[in-house]
Order: sequence, then structure tokens, then C-alpha cells
Amino acid sequence: MSTKYAFLSLPQGVFDSSDRDDSISSLRGTISSDNGSVLPFNIPDFKIGTLDALVQQADELTKLEASCQAVVSKVADSLKNVLEGDEDRIAQYKMVNDKPTDQYELANVDTDVKTKFNQYNSVKTNLAALQRRQTGNLSTKSLTPIVDPKLLVQDSEYIETHLIVVPGNAKKDFIKEYETISPMVVPRSAVEVAKDDEFVLFAVATFKKHSAEFLAKCREQKWTPRQYKYVEGGRQEEQRELDRVTNEERKVCGEALRMGRTGWSESVMIWIHVMTLRVFVEAVLRYGLPLDYVSVLVKTTSKLAPKVKAALDSSYSFLGGNAFGRDKRGKITKDDAALSSEMAAAGLQTGEGHEYTAYVYYEIEFP
Repeated sequence: MSTKYAFLSLPQGVFDSSDRDDSISSLRGTISSDNGSVLPFNIPDFKIGTLDALVQQADELTKLEASCQAVVSKVADSLKNVLEGDEDRIAQYKMVNDKPTDQYELANVDTDVKTKFNQYNSVKTNLAALQRRQTGNLSTKSLTPIVDPKLLVQDSEYIETHLIVVPGNAKKDFIKEYETISPMVVPRSAVEVAKDDEFVLFAVATFKKHSAEFLAKCREQKWTPRQYKYVEGGRQEEQRELDRVTNEERKVCGEALRMGRTGWSESVMIWIHVMTLRVFVEAVLRYGLPLDYVSVLVKTTSKLAPKVKAALDSSYSFLGGNAFGRDKRGKITKDDAALSSEMAAAGLQTGEGHEYTAYVYYEIEFP
């Protein structure tokens, strides 16, 4: 079950004691330990500008926080791709300051990680293509290690050899028909070169001026012509290329994982810093001066987070003024008209993705 974190800030005045430790203990009484752990979250007293500046900063921090979340998600997806979904290995790279994430320049992080993982994906794709050419069936694999150059008519002005891949169940039909599907096919020139579980590879000689027609007729019969030109030393060159790309893939994979680990650490730290600023600015807008707030971090889970929120609403919904009330059963309710008024008064955005709460409360979940 995934861990979820809730950032919470309340005015000191809502607690019976003016001591912050006592206030945090009170919050621990409100939030059952079965639903989450309440941890102190100390926020410095940042410099405060004008009200208009705070409202603008709140809007900018909202957008920046969304960008942070997007970058962290991209890094997580990249690690998952390279490590093929191995959660135990992925966890080893999701570290912040060499500690697991739950113990603790954004644009550059996004660009650097994206560039390196794109490079890795390109090399990985190239390697997969080379490996398929070594291990695929006769319709796709490299013919260099298969075809004996002695079977090919070379340096002839009039005749050339074609390599045709025929389905195994069509072998008899091919032998019976290949000489007659086009003019000037050399009689009895078909030689079986190789076969696998699916196909048989034949070499057939024709006169060059009728080669195009012969190949077209083969395709009509579902026989696949393979383009091949003998190059001396080609077999060794293919192996060298495979070895080179294999080594490159290992090298770039290591670089990508190191970049992913660094990118994860930096992007998560930036995200937490932005969330800290967002909580501070929001607290000033909601609760005003002096800067006398109690801020905590609640560690919970996706499943239990609604219970944490419900417990907080039950105790602190009165901070929302007329926007929140209780029905006859004592259940917390929202007054939409009053809610819009309260949000406007607080300088907060309305609309999709901006759920208003009676107190400063944000949730984040690391992918």
C-alpha cells in the first residue's frame, strides 16, 4: 500500500496550550495512530511581503508544485522502465540524501534525466534489433552467418542468385513451381540453404533482366525474398557490432541509473521545499499575523488518508467560517455559496483541482 503524506498547518490559538509540543500531542490525539503518524514539521519564519505579493506567490507555487510532481513522476517512470518493474531494485534508487524517500534546479533535473534515459532507450532499441537479427527466424535474422558465399553467383553479367524464405508447409509447392513462375529461371537451381521451425531458405538463380518479375511472383505466393550481399569479413563485423552495442548498453544503463538516482533525490527535495513554501504562504493568507502556527507532517496511506482528513474536519472545520457546518446528524457539510466567498476572501483559486479545506492541508504521494 503506497505511503501518502499530508502537510498540515493550524493556528496556535486553536489549541488549549501555547506550547507547540503540547499542540502536536493534541493533534496526535485527534488523528488515531492507526490511521497515521503525526510528525513535527518546522517551517522557518520567511520574509513576508504585501498581501498582493502573497496571493501571486500562492498561485505561482501551485503551478511550481505541479511541475515538481510531474518531474518526480517522470523520473519514477524512467527508473521503472530501465529496471523492468523490479520494485526492490527501484527502491534502491529512490533515495534522498542516500536515505529512503520516506526519511526525507528542477528544469535541469528534468532535462538531464530525460536526455540520458532517451539515450538509453535508443541504445536498448538498437541492441534489441541486433539481437533479433541473431536469434529470430529465417524471415528476419541476419543471413551473414548462414549463407555460404560459394552458393551465390557473383560477378556475372547476366545471372544472379536470390535468397527466398518459404514457409515450411509450402516447401513442396515451391520446389514444384519456382521454375515456372517467371521467365528465365535457371532450371534445378534451387538449393536449400537452411531451415528452422517455421521456414526454409532457398537460393535460386535467375537471369537479371527477369529478376524483378521473379521476386514479385514470389511475394504473390507468400514466399519472402531476402536482400543479401556477401561482404568479406561480414560475419566478424556483425559480431563486433553486437559486442560494441552490448557494451554500450551496459555503460549507458549504468549512467542512466546514476542519473535517475540523482534526479529522484534532487527533484523530491525541490518538491518538499516548494511544499514548505506553499504551506507557509497559505498559512499567512488564511491565519494572518503574527506567525504563530503549528505545522506537522502526517504520514499515512492512500487508503487511510480519508480517515485522517475526516478526523481533522471534525475538529477544525470551524476555521472555515460559514463555508462549513453540520447537519442534523452532526456530519460536516459544505455551503457552496459561502465556500466561494471564503475562498475569494482568502485570495484562493477556485475551480477543478482546487478543493478548499477549512485549514491549510496538502497531500502528496511519491510514485
